[in-house]
This record gives sequence, structure tokens and C-alpha cells, in this order.
Amino acid sequence: MARPGRAGLKEQRYDRQLRLWGDHGQEALESAHVCVINATATGTEILKNLVLPGIGSFTIVDGNRVSGEDVGNNFFLQKSHIGQSRAQSAMELLQELNSDVSGNFVEESPEKLLDNDPSFFNRFNLVVATQLPESTLLRLAEVLWNSNVPLLVCRTYGLVGYMRVVIKEHTVVESHPDNMLEDLRLDRPFPELTEHVQDYDLEHMDKKDHSHTPWIVIVAKYLTKWFNEKSEQLPKNYKEKEAFKELIRQGILKNENGTPEDEENFEEAIKNVNTALNRTEIPRGIEELFNDDCCLKLTEQSSSFWILVRALKEFVANEGQGSLPVRGTIPDMMADSSKFIKLQNVYREKAKKDTAAVGSHAARLLQSLGKAPESISERELKLFCSNAAFLRVVRCRSLAQEHSPSSCSRDAIISHMDNPDSEIVLYLMLRAVNRFYKQHGRYPGVYNYQVEDDIGKLKSCLTGFLQEHGLSVVVKDDYVQEFCRYGAAEPHAVAAFMGGAAAQEVIKVITGQFVIFNNTFIYSGMSQTSATFQL
Repeated sequence: MARPGRAGLKEQRYDRQLRLWGDHGQEALESAHVCVINATATGTEILKNLVLPGIGSFTIVDGNRVSGEDVGNNFFLQKSHIGQSRAQSAMELLQELNSDVSGNFVEESPEKLLDNDPSFFNRFNLVVATQLPESTLLRLAEVLWNSNVPLLVCRTYGLVGYMRVVIKEHTVVESHPDNMLEDLRLDRPFPELTEHVQDYDLEHMDKKDHSHTPWIVIVAKYLTKWFNEKSEQLPKNYKEKEAFKELIRQGILKNENGTPEDEENFEEAIKNVNTALNRTEIPRGIEELFNDDCCLKLTEQSSSFWILVRALKEFVANEGQGSLPVRGTIPDMMADSSKFIKLQNVYREKAKKDTAAVGSHAARLLQSLGKAPESISERELKLFCSNAAFLRVVRCRSLAQEHSPSSCSRDAIISHMDNPDSEIVLYLMLRAVNRFYKQHGRYPGVYNYQVEDDIGKLKSCLTGFLQEHGLSVVVKDDYVQEFCRYGAAEPHAVAAFMGGAAAQEVIKVITGQFVIFNNTFIYSGMSQTSATFQL
């Protein structure tokens, strides 16, 4: 029996994730180089969840030595590592998880790197910063923001988890929306579909052909009848849709006793009426992209995404006659193979034709910008057109904007504080903790004897932060006391949860698939809840 080759072994190992993001997503992951700052429990949990799915390479930046505290909450450090380089020790154990991944370490503090070689961080596809003091984080964020390198901030503080995505612009072609409707164009059938449907004569078919006609054809046939006999408009409300279903039901063949035959394809047609009769229109989000300055004012620096958005806009205005390219897929259904394949080919050929038209617009735009025609590949073009209805662009604010009293999201924070136990309270407390660290050079309540004294100090820091940022909100004293009791601990249970969540966002950025949150995520281990905020 032949042994599977390397490609076959890779498919076996990564089978589940390949179903999520495909070969091209895996290729993007395997060619990525990610930097993780600090091999804390949170940092190593993030890396674990990147190494296992096959990130190309990672570099740990950490100037600390392994302590007893590290060994107590970090599964990737052992007692024998105490006193050794934390970056090297974690890297060696993490690499054992996947031999295909390349691990590196830099035994230096991020502060020193920012002082001596800030461009060091520009070589990475993405930087993950864990458990960093606010002053260091703001310096790092500014360097990466100016270099267009995505940054993910992740922090575990007691029973609280915090994440912040810092990225100027993140474009998504494959957003994988939930509850995606099929693109059947039954309300605005293209000529090839109309011709195909006309080839069916349901009234003069034998029983076998009648019961194996694709339900899409059945709905299209009876929609024509509806337009001729009932209304010029699609069935819209419940009453009209029920009347349309009854019209289809009347078409089911009857036996010699007048009893309806068991025709599954007609039952499928009736069942799919509600979703099949959706209107063909440009989604509002796509209209917004068409009117975005990045689409309207292309330059030599414009990315392939925005060139294709402009090409799509021109297609809609011309060949598309107000519609996006046909997606080219149909769902499985009750039909014989030849009928299904013929119908499938009608949609596929139309999709190919539309894609070629978008490609022609893109080629002309590339030429006008002095770019090579091959700078947009056929695969990229096809993927873009098949996902044209689901394109997304995420733009985050910088950390500097968020932290500045003059540009902080004051109104958003105040509105969320309508609920005094909203997760936004935890964000405010983390900001107060940062202020405490800046003033006292340590975090509150690290040792038991400090807790009582630090409660008043932390409350003072919170009050000062709220006043400085013009936030007229009240935070319960219980939260101040709780954060002092945390003592800046990094419990492994919370770090593991945050590690999984953070790695998921890293993979979204690298593969360009699924939609990242914008821009702050807070997890409460106390209530087992989470929330996202745009701050």
C-alpha cells in the first residue's frame, strides 16, 4: 500500500481548517511571520493556537528570565527553565508542536528594541503585544501604525481579558457571512437562464421527467405564470407568498384517483419560495465601497482590492445593468444528473462571462495606473467576483487617538455606561490600572499587604482618568476592590481563553478571510460574558 506523500499528510493534518479557509488561506498562513512580544501565559497560548494550524514562522521578543511565577501559570515553561531565557525556553517547547513551523527568539526587551532598532518590527506580517505597560505599548503602536504593520494587543488581568486590533485598513474578500442566500436571479433572470427555463414544458412531460425537474426551474416557471395572471411584482408578504406556494402546489401531478403524486422536487420548490424570491440588488455595504475615496481616486499605490472594487463598480454601471456578477453556484436539489448539470452550467457560464467583463475593466485600470496586467491573478479575480456581495473593509482608530483626551470615544463610553455593569467598566478599570502603574511603578495589590492601601490609590487614579477624559460616569467601588485583589495576576484559564480568541483574529488578518472585530474586545471571567466596542 502506497504511503501518502507530503502534500497528502498535510491535507490529513490540516483537514478541518482547510475546509474553513481553503488551500489559499493555508498558503497565506504558511508564508506569514508573526512576532509575539512576551512569552507570558497569554503569549504562549496565542502562539500555541498559531503553531498548531501551521503558521510559517514566529519570533518571540522577551528579555525576561523564567521565574517561579511563570512556571506556575505557563504550560510551556518547566521548573528546570527557571533562571533561563523565557523567550528561548518557550520557543523550544512551542516548536515541538509542529515541525513545519520555524521558531525564533530575541532575548531583549521591547523597550530596548524600540530605542535601538524600531524598524525591527517592520519585518513581520503582524505583531502581537501581550502584557505590555501602557507607555511601551503606545510607542510600539505608533511605530507599527506609521509602517502599516497590523498590531494585536492582548492582555489578561485577573479574571478580565482585553484585546485591541490596531490596523489602518483591513480589506476582506471572503467574509463568509452567516445565512448567505443563494444568488439565483429569479426576479431578474439573465437571457441564458430565461432560455434554459423555456426549454422545459411541465404540462407535457412524462412522470419521470416531471418529478426530476430542478426546483429552481419550477419556481421560475410559476413565477412567469404569477406575473401573467396575478401581479407584475414578486410575491412580497406572507399572503402573497402563500398564494404563490399554492400555485406551485397545483402543478403537482395527480394519479387516476385525483390524489397528488409524491414529487419531492415540487416540495423543494415550495419550501424554498421564501429565500429564492429575494430581490437582486446591490447591498448597502457595497454601495458604500463604490463611493469610497479609495475607489473613486485610484493611484499607483492603490491595492488590488480597490482596483477590483472600481472595476466592479464599472461592471455594474455597464454590463451588469445595475447588478453584481452572478455568483455561479446553485444548491444541491432533487433532480436527475443531466438536468442538474445543465442548469449548473448555465449559472457557471454566466459567472465566467461576468468575471471576464470585470477582468477587462480591471486590466484597463491597471494599464492606466502603469501596473502590470498580471499583478491581479485569475484566481484573485475569480475569488473577488464570486464574493462581490460580501466584500468588507475594516478601519480601526489608532491607539494614540483612543488614548488622547481630545479624541477619545467619550460619547460611546458614556452611552455604554447606561448599564453600570457593562463590560465597558472593565475597560475603564484597565485604564485606571495603567495610570496606577505610571504613578507607582507597579500594579495594585501585587502583594496581599498592599491590597487595602491600594484600593484608595486606585480609586484616585480612576477618578483622575475619568476627569481628564471628560467622562461623567460612576464606577462601583466593587470593581476597584476587585481589581486590587487581582494583583495583576495572569490566571492560566483566562489566558488560555484569550489565547484562542486572539489567535483567531491573527488568522483572520493573515488569511484575509472572515471579519475582524473593530476594535476592542473585553472578556469578563466573572460573568462569563464578552463584548466588543468601537473606541
